[in-house]
Amino acid sequence: MQGSFLEYAYSVIYSRALPDARDGLKPVQRRILYQMSEMGLRPDRGHVKSARVVGEVMGKLHPHGDTAIYDALVRMAQAFTLRVPFIDGHGNFGSLDDGPAAPRYTEARLAAAALAMTADLDEDVVDFVPNYDNQLTQPDVLPAAIPALLVNGASGIAVGMATNMAPHNLIEVVAAARHLIENPSAELDELMEFVPGPDFPSGGTIVGLAGVRDAYANGRGSFKTRARVSVESITARKTGLVVTELPYLVGPEKVIEKIKDGVNAKKITGISDVTDLTDRTNGLRLVIGIKTGFNPDAVLEQLYRLTPLEDSFNINNVALVDGQPQTLGLRELLLVFIGHRIRVVTRRSQYRLARRRERLHLVEGLLVAILDIDEVIQVIRASDDSEQARTKLQDVFDLSQLQAEYILELRLRRLTKFSRIELEAERDALLAEIATLEELLSSERNIRALVSRELGEVSEKHGTPRRTLLTEARATPTGAAAKRAAAASLELADTACRVLLSATGRVARVDATEGELVVTPPARRSKHDAILSTLDTTSRSEIGAVTSRGRLIRFSPLELPVLPGNSVQLGAGVRVHDYLALADRAERVLAIVSLTSETPIVVGTRDGVVKRVAPGAYPNRPDFEVIALKGSDEVVGATSAADDDELVFTTSDAQLLHFSASSVRPQGTTAGGMAGIKLGAGNRVIHFTALTPAELEESVVVTIAAGADTLLGTEPGSGKVSSFAEFPGKGRATGGVRAQRFLKGESELALAWVGPAPAHAVGIDGSVRALPEAGAKRDASGVILDAVVGAVGRRIGG
Repeated sequence: MQGSFLEYAYSVIYSRALPDARDGLKPVQRRILYQMSEMGLRPDRGHVKSARVVGEVMGKLHPHGDTAIYDALVRMAQAFTLRVPFIDGHGNFGSLDDGPAAPRYTEARLAAAALAMTADLDEDVVDFVPNYDNQLTQPDVLPAAIPALLVNGASGIAVGMATNMAPHNLIEVVAAARHLIENPSAELDELMEFVPGPDFPSGGTIVGLAGVRDAYANGRGSFKTRARVSVESITARKTGLVVTELPYLVGPEKVIEKIKDGVNAKKITGISDVTDLTDRTNGLRLVIGIKTGFNPDAVLEQLYRLTPLEDSFNINNVALVDGQPQTLGLRELLLVFIGHRIRVVTRRSQYRLARRRERLHLVEGLLVAILDIDEVIQVIRASDDSEQARTKLQDVFDLSQLQAEYILELRLRRLTKFSRIELEAERDALLAEIATLEELLSSERNIRALVSRELGEVSEKHGTPRRTLLTEARATPTGAAAKRAAAASLELADTACRVLLSATGRVARVDATEGELVVTPPARRSKHDAILSTLDTTSRSEIGAVTSRGRLIRFSPLELPVLPGNSVQLGAGVRVHDYLALADRAERVLAIVSLTSETPIVVGTRDGVVKRVAPGAYPNRPDFEVIALKGSDEVVGATSAADDDELVFTTSDAQLLHFSASSVRPQGTTAGGMAGIKLGAGNRVIHFTALTPAELEESVVVTIAAGADTLLGTEPGSGKVSSFAEFPGKGRATGGVRAQRFLKGESELALAWVGPAPAHAVGIDGSVRALPEAGAKRDASGVILDAVVGAVGRRIGG
């Protein structure tokens, strides 16, 4: 009995339940992909019945039940299960709430990504082992150009152990692997800059990253995942919660069932109805109606606590390494994969080198024969048999046995002059390829560089943007704490906070500590710390984000990442574009504004239009226009401006105009604004802002010029920093004064910024950039910069 149990346990662990850390596949998955590759089921071929694939795999490689094989095939075809599916399925392959159709009804073929998993199998890149009856062979592991174990995750229950691994973003995992290839001593913190957390196919939000770091450090950890929910107006008088993304492997029917059970048991209050509007065109859309008089945010907190809208994910990174089950962290997983790819590329290069040397040997023999073909024919004709002919050819022309055999099999049509030219060209090409392969194999650094390049190509071809939002927001309380919070859920604390928007598009909030709001900049400048917009508000309030499309999008700062006020670093913030789920990647968030302030919102556009929006009469919609833009015009700057503030325009031809905000009459949200600055032909506004009377004396003007033939953002250009006091004010709709004199070869301003000193500059990636010393004359030329400046903003805490 003991022997039987151990044999069973061994079989389950090594042959069924646990994935190999090299290719990230279980044996059944590996066999399916290999057999489909052998069947020629490429992406450019037609689909075949899934039952046929199952039969081939079961009969040749996997002597287990057809149900297990089909289940594995289905999982590899489900886009909601795998981040990068390997099977292209045709038919009903199931959903989160329903199973797939029978294999006789569905069809399958390899997806494009699967080709990267099986590439080069015919070039001796991996070992082949006998199948179950020793009649065929199968790969012990796939070449796996994709780090499938991290990208697609895995789950399995063995005997005495289990694995549960989260999916990740291919682009991020490849970036971390390439960094580790170039820097073998890189630590976990460096790798987490590339892989900040899991990326689920279903999207959603990961709440709290401490458990993610634990999993990356030692292979075990847990974290909370939340649905992506927005508060929207369903009708003119009714508000609802709209769910567009759910936690990993949670289906809408399961959520609806739990909500109904909670409402019937009177554990959940404030919900009037639940409607599932999910379809293939618009994707998931679950609308939860809120009863009149209930706070949607408070109801949402109840749903997070009592339904699968918030779920736990426990990571247990157990995989086979050299045949042994091990628990691996992020660095160890990457190292195993990189080592596997280095071995694959090395064996492939050695195989190709051997084949090219063999071919060169034959080509050189053919060239010898063609150069003296008459004597070759005479030697052959004078021989009694092929054996004697081969021996004579070897002796007379100093050939090897292989070369002599090849010459004897030579066809007469190869004896033309053109064939000789072809052979010489082939010889030269083979010599060049052999030299390249020998150089590649001469150094491990060359092999590692090639592995890195190939990973980059895979990432570019198969990578997709991140879907899951990462946030350090507080998780829903559980246990006794949850019971205490339930009664007071509609009275959540509304604490003072400050919302910060960086010039590189990251947003976060800083909460008040003991009633005081103190925001301290980091000890040294760090990524993303140039501030574009700030707003003092409360955590439960509704505020707005003004975008370049002239829209104002309502949102609550409640779920924003909370940064410690004693040393704020906006690199830990979330991308505002992702947080607001903007569909258009070209739409930029320009400012965070209050919806309850009596100070009008002011916007300036690229075509020189200015508008102050009358406060207090904003439409009760999730988003609305604050200015009616004409043609292709777009907003370039937005803020709040009282009558005694100064409005500032800066144009591409280096003109700066400022005038009193009182000259711009507030208008309704549907109005189109009025003329702000007079523009010359072909010029545009590149910066717009407002300065308070207290900021006028301490403000500076930063301008950066670009070359006439240079693509913006590719060359540093020249820049200068001048005092704003040097720029005289003029009337609205005039042309302004010159802000920078162009050097030879410069044609326009690439960037401008006006605000309180000191100005902080960052690169396109958010890293710190140096600006020239302040104090340059108003119309002076700039100083050549050391690096490209992507954005300029205010100082944190300023």
